[in-house]
Amino acid sequence: MASFPPRVNEKEIVRSRTIGELLAPAAPFDKKCGRENWTVAFAPDGSYFAWSQGHRTVKLVPWSQCLQNFLLHGTKNVTNSSSLRLPRQNSDGGQKNKPREHIIDCGDIVWSLAFGSSVPEKQSRCVNIEWHRFRFGQDQLLLATGLNNGRIKIWDVYTGKLLLNLVDHTEVVRDLTFAPDGSLILVSASRDKTLRVWDLKDDGNMMKVLRGHQNWVYSCAFSPDSSMLCSVGASKAVFLWNMDKYTMIRKLEGHHHDVVACDFSPDGALLATASYDTRVYIWDPHNGDILMEFGHLFPPPTPIFAGGANDRWVRSVSFSHDGLHIASLADDKTHDGSVYFWATPRQVPSLQHLCRMSIRRVMPTQEVQELPVPSKLLEFLSYRI
Repeated sequence: MASFPPRVNEKEIVRSRTIGELLAPAAPFDKKCGRENWTVAFAPDGSYFAWSQGHRTVKLVPWSQCLQNFLLHGTKNVTNSSSLRLPRQNSDGGQKNKPREHIIDCGDIVWSLAFGSSVPEKQSRCVNIEWHRFRFGQDQLLLATGLNNGRIKIWDVYTGKLLLNLVDHTEVVRDLTFAPDGSLILVSASRDKTLRVWDLKDDGNMMKVLRGHQNWVYSCAFSPDSSMLCSVGASKAVFLWNMDKYTMIRKLEGHHHDVVACDFSPDGALLATASYDTRVYIWDPHNGDILMEFGHLFPPPTPIFAGGANDRWVRSVSFSHDGLHIASLADDKTHDGSVYFWATPRQVPSLQHLCRMSIRRVMPTQEVQELPVPSKLLEFLSYRI
């Protein structure tokens, strides 16, 4: 079993706290606004929060402004219903305009969201095309929206302008993820049982179709170094892919129901998966071992009950930025369309955790295991006991 986070005395436990809530606008006759939350996303630099309620509109909220409102007016905040467009930022280094809350109409039901930012040094993988329609600057911030009709629309966050319309999926685009390295490589997961790899620096050219899932693909996530992709789906599927060669590395087995969400730890050493079987598993993605199990039912249900309608379907999972905590979301039969924000418990990381994170900033887990150091030190640097 994994040894993180360290056990603490019950008196020392600091619990999570609510820092704010965005209330859904009351618009019963507005067909573009729903009473559920289908997907949310933060921009990589923390500048924007995006929010889809299961209809055709996406709300973009400046995060700093949101936090300020929470401090000034309490934890609850009703988002504006008016759509405000932002002037394009000057990519030559001019003053950036103050972000404002605004709304994007995507034209169809929005199932998935992902922010992407560009690093100019990361060139397109396509070497045959010398001319591109779009030249993305370093301050570019994009929003990808996956739609009910199988299309993916790419938007300029600062202007609300539609840049690209990616068409190839034949079913709902269930999830989207950008490579963290700034290359603007986008991967989409769909109910058509495929994952598709798009190069936005090559005007949205589709580079590869990843096949292997026998049923719906629910979610996908890049490792922090962009070398590995995890995809999860129906029929208990958890796949790992090599994103340099676009080949499958391995299939992870252990869940008893559809697997619907996944996330890598900040150092890339761990993988979390969430399933309708009421469980969250923590894996070592480099050898396929299950290191830890978290459950939303106690005692844990039998495989037969976990594989059915158990009323505790886990729908999402995410690591905290410091790698010390994992958040999971399960059904509670409450759909009000609002968004709640929580602060992770403040905790001083152990020396062991800091060492694990630090060494993986300069080398992957596989190389850590091969270091010519005493076995006790290797155990200290490993996520296992």
